Amino acid sequence: MNVPARVPATHEAAAPPPVLLDYQQAWIADDSQLKVSEKSRRTGLTWAEAADDVLIAAAAKRAGGMNVYYIGYNQDMAIEYVEACAMWARAFNHAASAVEEGIWDDASDDKHIKTFTIRFPDSGHRIVALSSRPANLRGKQGVVVIDEAAFHDRLGELLKAALALLIWGGKVRVISTHNGDKNPFNQLIDDIRSGRRRGSVQRITFREAVAQGLYRRVCLRLGETWSAEAEAEWVAGVYAFYGEAAREELDVVPSEGEGNYLPRALIESRMVPAPVLRLRKDDEFKHWHKAAREAEIRDWCEEQLKPLLLALPDDLWIAFGQDFGRTADLSVIIPLVIGQDLVRRAPFVVELANMPFEQQRQVLFYLCDRFPRFQAGALDATGNGAYLAEVTAQAYGAHRVEEIKLSQGWYRENMPVLKAAFEDGDIELPRDSHLVDDLRAIRKVDGVAMVPRNSRQEGRHGDAAIALALAYYASRRDPAPIEFQAAPARRDRWDEVAGDGFDMLDDINAAGGDGAW
Repeated sequence: MNVPARVPATHEAAAPPPVLLDYQQAWIADDSQLKVSEKSRRTGLTWAEAADDVLIAAAAKRAGGMNVYYIGYNQDMAIEYVEACAMWARAFNHAASAVEEGIWDDASDDKHIKTFTIRFPDSGHRIVALSSRPANLRGKQGVVVIDEAAFHDRLGELLKAALALLIWGGKVRVISTHNGDKNPFNQLIDDIRSGRRRGSVQRITFREAVAQGLYRRVCLRLGETWSAEAEAEWVAGVYAFYGEAAREELDVVPSEGEGNYLPRALIESRMVPAPVLRLRKDDEFKHWHKAAREAEIRDWCEEQLKPLLLALPDDLWIAFGQDFGRTADLSVIIPLVIGQDLVRRAPFVVELANMPFEQQRQVLFYLCDRFPRFQAGALDATGNGAYLAEVTAQAYGAHRVEEIKLSQGWYRENMPVLKAAFEDGDIELPRDSHLVDDLRAIRKVDGVAMVPRNSRQEGRHGDAAIALALAYYASRRDPAPIEFQAAPARRDRWDEVAGDGFDMLDDINAAGGDGAW
C-alpha cells in the first residue's frame, strides 16, 4: 500500500516508496501462530505490527478477524501503539471508534489498570492496549502482542497465559530488544530455534534496518535530502549515543551470562563406551611417495575402521560431520547412526592430526563408501577445508553432502538445536575426556554459541564440538534419493576393447541369463 508522503524537492518527480520497509513487510507476511522478533531499538516494528492488527480487528470473523490485545510494559507504550492503530484505521478507511479510555480490574494483583480501546463496528472486534500484564488475559481469545517483552517483570507467566490462546486458533506476537541471554525472551528464541517450540523468529539489527532504508525513511519524514555521508554520520551518532550498550540495543546481541554453554555433567550423561580412533603423522609423512602414503593409510583403515564399519546396522540411516584441520588443528569425523528411537549415536569418532590433504580425503572416502545407508554429510568448508568439502560433494553428490561456510549465522541457528539434543537425551557420544573438553569450549560470543578463536588448549580447538554440530545438522536432513540406472553393454561403452571376450557375458545378461558363465 502506498500513501502520500512528504518528499524532498529533489525527489518530487519520483514515485513514493512503499510505506513499509522490507523487514516490516517480512514481519507482517509471516503468519505463524507464534512469531518472535529480536530487534534493534527504533526500527518501527511496532508501527508495522499496528498496521497488521488494524486489518485483523477490522476483518469479519469468517475472514480471520479477531480481537487484538496489546501489552506494553508501561502506559506510554500503550498510548503510542493505540495512536498508531488509529492512524492506520484512517489510512485504510476503516470505520473505527475514537480511542476509549477504560479501566481493567486485575483481581489477582488488586490493581486497576488503565486501558485504551478502539472498536470496529463493522466487524464487532476491538483493539485493546494495556499498560501492564493482567492475569485477565487468561480466557481471552484473539491476537496477543507483547511489546518489549524482555523488560516485563513476569514474562514467563505472561507467556504461559498468552500461549494458551494458540489452542483455539489465537496468535501471539512477541517483539523486543534483548535484556540478557538468561532472560525468558532469549530462552523463548532458543526454544523455537532448537525445535522445542513451534514458531518463527525474525531478527533485524540497526545496520540491517538502515541498509533496507531506515535512514532514507527518516529523511523522507523530515523533508531532508538523503546522502551516503549523512547516513554514515547519523549511524555513527546513534551508536555513540548508546555507547557500550549498543551491542545489545542495536546489534541484537544479548549480554552474556557466565558459564559454559554445555555443562560437564550434561555432556558426560550422554556418553557411552565407544572407540575414539586417533592417527597422527609427522612432518616427513607428506613427503613420502604417493603410493607409499596411500598404502600406509589403506592399511590403517583396513585394520582400524573396517571392523567398526562391519558392525554398523544395515537398516539405519547414517550421517556424518567433519571439522577440518591440517597442522595446528585436528580433523575430526563424527558419524551418527539415527536410531529407530531417533536418538543420534556416534559408534566411533576419528581424529586425524597433521594429515596431508589427500590422505584425509582417503580416510573420509573409505568411510563414506562403506556406510551401509549413507544419508547425508556436512563438512567445514571454511578456509583450507573448502577443498575436501568440494571433492566430497563432487564424489557423493551435492544433494547428499553439504559444504558449510561456518559463520555466526550458521551457529546461531544450529547450536541451540544441538544443545536441545543434549538436554533431551537425543544424542550419544563416546566417553572420552578430550571430547568433553571440546564441547565445553563452546561459549557465547556476541550472543551466539560457538567455539571462540582463543579457546585453543593442548593442541585442540573445540574441533570435535564443531564436527558434532555439523553431524547433527546433517542427520536432520532428508535422506538423499536413491536412483538406479543400468550400465550399458560393454560394446556400447566408450572404453570397449574389441575381442576381449566379454561380449558373450553381455549377451547372456541381456538374454536374462543367470550369470553362470
